[in-house]
Amino acid sequence: MFRNVAELVKLAESKGCKISDIMIEQEMEVTGRSREEILAQMDKNLKVMEDAVERGITEDVKSHSGLTGGDAKLLQAYMKSGKSLSGELMMDAVSKAMATNEVNAAMGTICATPTAGSAGVVPGVLFALREKLNPTREQMLAFLFTSGAFGFVVANNASISGAAGGCQAEVGSATGMAAAAVVELAGGTPSQCAEAMAIALKNMLGLVCDPVAGLVEVPCVKRNAMGASNAIVAADMALAGIKSRIPCDEVIDAMFKIGQNMPSALRETAEGGLAATPTGRKLAEKIFGMPLKAQEED
Repeated sequence: MFRNVAELVKLAESKGCKISDIMIEQEMEVTGRSREEILAQMDKNLKVMEDAVERGITEDVKSHSGLTGGDAKLLQAYMKSGKSLSGELMMDAVSKAMATNEVNAAMGTICATPTAGSAGVVPGVLFALREKLNPTREQMLAFLFTSGAFGFVVANNASISGAAGGCQAEVGSATGMAAAAVVELAGGTPSQCAEAMAIALKNMLGLVCDPVAGLVEVPCVKRNAMGASNAIVAADMALAGIKSRIPCDEVIDAMFKIGQNMPSALRETAEGGLAATPTGRKLAEKIFGMPLKAQEED
């Protein structure tokens, strides 16, 4: 039904419906399943997200490496202290994004949105907004379908893989997906959803994938936190009427080309960036008992 964001927006506008409706229609057409079946499957995904967030903000989650865990709970406590500089909504989104990725790092069950390494942004934003916008269950499902529509475009026109395009392709894509979905949930138009996606993604361009010790923990968890905050700000900008000077599809194409030009050392190989710092190397040796490079050769 649609190949890019421009076609997606045009379809929604011509039919007088939301982007989430277009995505549901496409799923029905491609899979041959009924609307009820597709909604039921997405509801299962939503439940997985809910459980991961709840676990991350209430339990003492720790990864096997010891690199991550417990920060989501710290943020929740800080938020409730009333001392937060960035506000309760932002802190809630950030903590719930981190909660999801801490659960992922601890080998828990999460829902990839669009990848495991970037799985915190979309649910983090959604569950923080639940307290402010009081969406129905159906509206929460629509949020995920809108996110999926933009993720579908990125996956088919660029990349959602850190190994192929750096972290901009993972957390960057997730950030844009969440921003677009926020706009729809808050009552914005399809074109405003596209503006939010473009604004959010533009500010993640060039972000490298440099996991310390090759694990999806440092800096991945905190990058999801930053992605969640970026998504909310981008959505607010779009809802205010601000437009991206560069069209959304061109931003996605730029991300793809940047990823192609990115050195392999900065694309999930743990050979550059933060992974190559003295501390990053020491952590890798501590976890694996030998330099990471030597372990790979073995």
